[in-house]
Amino acid sequence: MPVLQILTYPDDRLRQVSTPVLEFDDALERRIDDLEDTRLSGPGAVGIAAPQLGWFERVIIVDVAGRKKSSSHGHLVLVNPEITEWDGFTMGREGCLSVPDYTGNVVRAERIHLQALDPQGQPLGFDMEGFEARAVQHELDHLDGLLFLDRLVSRRQDLFARKSYK
Repeated sequence: MPVLQILTYPDDRLRQVSTPVLEFDDALERRIDDLEDTRLSGPGAVGIAAPQLGWFERVIIVDVAGRKKSSSHGHLVLVNPEITEWDGFTMGREGCLSVPDYTGNVVRAERIHLQALDPQGQPLGFDMEGFEARAVQHELDHLDGLLFLDRLVSRRQDLFARKSYK
């Protein structure tokens, strides 16, 4: 599968709100495969959202299983995901494939309940916390045309130049 180009800030298409997936077919599976291959090509990427590739349907992939000391449900492909409950708030550092030069401190819910569909259209539900909950919230923002930059408390104090990857 091809690794596709990731849209980067300030591309206006990153502000577009995505529509729900209505067709669960082979074309959806192929697009999900491209999304995953592109995620895996990014440095340390734990998640990706369809809009980052110019595909404006509500699909995200999250996998924080490789993170030490993080609870995880493993590799998740989530179609039409929705947070139905959240609790607590915490500040944490985030980066983004679409904002490659910066990271920032963002306040997110500590715990969430998520409902979604799998790629075949079957319902899923998860209780998440910590880094996994943060990663899902970050990717869900992409579906609504938001970037972590929009959630910074202060651009002057909470935005940092990213360390370079080798």
